[in-house]
Amino acid sequence: MARPVVGIIGNHHLINDSYPSHAGGTMNSEAVAEVSGALPLLIPADPRLVSLGDLLDVCDGFLLTGGQPNVHPEEYGEPETEAHGAFDRARDAITLPLVRALVERGQPFLGICRGFQEVNVAMGGTLYPEIRDLPGRMNHRMPPEGTLDEKFALRHAVSFAENGPFHRLFGAQQVMTNTLHGQGIKKPGRRIVIDGTAGDGTPEAIFVDGAPGFTLSVQWHPEYRAARDPVSRPLFEAFGKAVAAWASGRRAPSLRTA
Repeated sequence: MARPVVGIIGNHHLINDSYPSHAGGTMNSEAVAEVSGALPLLIPADPRLVSLGDLLDVCDGFLLTGGQPNVHPEEYGEPETEAHGAFDRARDAITLPLVRALVERGQPFLGICRGFQEVNVAMGGTLYPEIRDLPGRMNHRMPPEGTLDEKFALRHAVSFAENGPFHRLFGAQQVMTNTLHGQGIKKPGRRIVIDGTAGDGTPEAIFVDGAPGFTLSVQWHPEYRAARDPVSRPLFEAFGKAVAAWASGRRAPSLRTA
């Protein structure tokens, strides 16, 4: 039997600072294939090359990955500043309408880091350009030095709402996660439920209230060693079940709180 297909939203990348490419982290594909049990399909996030209708028809679910460029602040009605960093307007043009379509169709997606932020913006929310500049917030950015293991090391706890979807999924109200992001949620979008936060109050886990399908998104990077991590594995397994359900023609169960 053919595996369900998960579209992995890629990022624009320059190889050797000169050769344009569409790139996706190997760990994203590994998590989808090895833990979710799906076929990973890298999507070139450029509206010149792919259409929303094609993506919805070809893929059974989507992984909205992290990425160095940020969502452009014009997408949530704010002016561009130096603090907002680099952008990828082509990816914005694909992912924001894609999220809204997936929510309404009940087609599953999992948002990670930038993908988490895209979900919030797609639903009408806003972002802080730099979390570490806010009073009382920790520096959530990737450490500038060190090995991959050191950069993706567990750095802070995330606490979840009692009986919420993340609590039920992990079987715990608090887990340890890595942290590799500069921006974060300022105002939650319509129907966005903040279900998990870091100790400094930074939103770390969200879902779309009332959506008929899988809409879990996290600010950390669960794709790192997903098959072996006790938090990442159940998240990607649940996503895989939702994708398989969609592929088989069944709507995935709602993830609304009881």
